[in-house]
Amino acid sequence: MGGPRPVEAGSDWFGTGPGAFSTGHAPAADPAPAATRPIPARGDFRPVTIRTARDAVAAAAGYLRWLGFRDVVQPEERPASGVDLRAPGLIAQVDPSTRPTGLRAVECLWLNGLSASTVSVFFSLAGYTPEARARAVEIGLPLFVLDLTGTPQPVNGAAVQLTSGAA
Repeated sequence: MGGPRPVEAGSDWFGTGPGAFSTGHAPAADPAPAATRPIPARGDFRPVTIRTARDAVAAAAGYLRWLGFRDVVQPEERPASGVDLRAPGLIAQVDPSTRPTGLRAVECLWLNGLSASTVSVFFSLAGYTPEARARAVEIGLPLFVLDLTGTPQPVNGAAVQLTSGAA
């Protein structure tokens, strides 16, 4: 039915969290290069209340647009990599599950971003395991937690840099 489509609240997509597999630990490297994007003159972020997994994806997409990423789309069919959102210079994953996101999901997203030479960003409703948080710090992967109002909160320094436009 065509290529990627814009993500909006109420879209017909429904996901089940990360479905990616891991090839093991990848050696630490510099974080993925920052996507070229202008720092937007932006007003207040308008969150999307999260009731379903598709709402979580829509909230993340809206936040990424608010940060200045353009053409944020969701692949027509969810790829095995678990990547939920794409934009020029960006891939993002949203974990709408009620369990903290683990190390494997964080590393898989990072590897996908590394292979595509893009910025990778992770959003989770239930937070992250200590191992996932520690690895994200090592590799410079921005982590956000979505609260039920749909407002992303930065979890690590890379996420704070991304929100400030420094990434």
